[in-house]
Amino acid sequence: MNTGKRHSHLVTDGPSRAPARAMMKAIGFTDKDLAKPLIGIANTWTEIGPCNYHLRALAEHVKAGVRAAGGTPLEFNTVSISDGITMGTEGMKTSLISRELIADSIELVARGNSLDGLSACDKTNPGVMMALARLDIPGLALYGGSINHGQHNGKALTVQDVFEAVGAFNAGKIDAKEFQSIEGAACPTAGACGGQFTANTMATIMEAIGISPAGLNGIPATAEEKNQAAFRCGEIVMDLVRQDLKPSQIMTRPAFENAIASVAASGGSTNAVLHLLALAREANIALKIDEFDTISAKTPTIATLKPGGLYTAVEMHQAGGISLLLRRLLEGGMLHGGCLTVTGRTLGEEVRTAAETPGQQVIRPTQKPFKPTGGLVILHGNLAEAGGVLKLAGTAIKHFKGPARVFNCEEDAMAAVTAGRIKPGDVVVIRYEGPKGGPGMREMLGVTGALAGAGMSETVALLTDGRFSGATRGFSIGHVAPEAFVGGLIAFVNEGDTIEIDVAARQLRVEIATAELARRKAGWKAPAPRYTRGVMAKYANTVSSASEGAVTN
Repeated sequence: MNTGKRHSHLVTDGPSRAPARAMMKAIGFTDKDLAKPLIGIANTWTEIGPCNYHLRALAEHVKAGVRAAGGTPLEFNTVSISDGITMGTEGMKTSLISRELIADSIELVARGNSLDGLSACDKTNPGVMMALARLDIPGLALYGGSINHGQHNGKALTVQDVFEAVGAFNAGKIDAKEFQSIEGAACPTAGACGGQFTANTMATIMEAIGISPAGLNGIPATAEEKNQAAFRCGEIVMDLVRQDLKPSQIMTRPAFENAIASVAASGGSTNAVLHLLALAREANIALKIDEFDTISAKTPTIATLKPGGLYTAVEMHQAGGISLLLRRLLEGGMLHGGCLTVTGRTLGEEVRTAAETPGQQVIRPTQKPFKPTGGLVILHGNLAEAGGVLKLAGTAIKHFKGPARVFNCEEDAMAAVTAGRIKPGDVVVIRYEGPKGGPGMREMLGVTGALAGAGMSETVALLTDGRFSGATRGFSIGHVAPEAFVGGLIAFVNEGDTIEIDVAARQLRVEIATAELARRKAGWKAPAPRYTRGVMAKYANTVSSASEGAVTN
């Protein structure tokens, strides 16, 4: 009988391993426990923020499933950063950096302890998936689930509404009482932010790429069914271990194309570009940034989800969920149905019979989409030779031309917005916020939310070598590469320069005469690094371009 102890026997078996067994027995494990496959349960539980607050309890159900299926679970923690809490502060720079640290820490624990399999109970999805791809041992990931949406004056609220309320309050559009009411109502439970923001976008990707069991990620964080899903994941990981079914057999080239299609169809976060490029590198899949544009151009937007649409993640789950979205893409011939998933079944087999709630308005067939193309556009031009990313799902604008308003950090841009110094027709440029320059590519939801709240999301353009939250809406272009810190053209834009953004032509350009540009470059040198020691400096010294996923080497 195949027990699945392909790695852990190095720790548990034979006379020489008596000291290791003694250490394990000190915390309650028995000889019977140690004779079974050892399954790591990677948990990003934390008391800092609602996204991961409930994962400590959820992991108990994963562990119970592992035990019931004949394995021994070993839970361990890794780090977690709350984007919503750190947004607009220096601390936000740690968010993308934590992706690398999560992957590294899971790798170290799994390798160090010779684990046979891995189940990740997590909201910080890309780091977990990167670890699974890197280790290539049987494993899966379960998303912790979305927060329930709040209610205010008959409207479903997410944290996006709070960020936009900041702009509305500063612009005098709402009073202090209304502002406080929105703040108090937006986040009523544990769980990740409730629109098709980054967390829920990555949850969609995890099912589309096959590393999460179909139908389980979309279950809300506080629903009883989430506990049942966690138990089932514990059972599934044991099947994976016994079959020796590895992530490399699941995260194939067609599976990545499925993942990109799911982002395009759902109006997902631009962060998906960064994270899928990074994941592809770990999986040894050649993936280029322009492929996101190619796939998005032929994939219609078939779900209307916040921030650009009408509904929350919980409402999507009630309508039929991620499985229904993937079923629609399969029916439209836009999904590789033969890709293997962690259940041992193909993606097509998993989603072909996905249920649909009668009368739901959230997800449409591909023949009757909300928009004819997907939500992602990759721009090039002299301002973005290596690419910039626009979330088309968050705007109706196709062309914009205006004077540059230049800021060398997010704080200065935010101050200008809140003081009313940004006017319709302006192009806000925020630079030195890239992977190296930030370091860490802060999300700019504070700025974009303030612009939206002030009623300028469709009259002001914004571009940055940083990035955006999945909750961002408006004409916002991020990931501009090369970044300012390494001498990208964005470093040489001056106040008042004319910038043109042409979506149809996929162009992002600034008008600077050749001689003038040479003059500006002659006097430029990179600013001093903001950090010279510690994890921030290590990251800045090793990170790649955003166009390559901002991965560390």
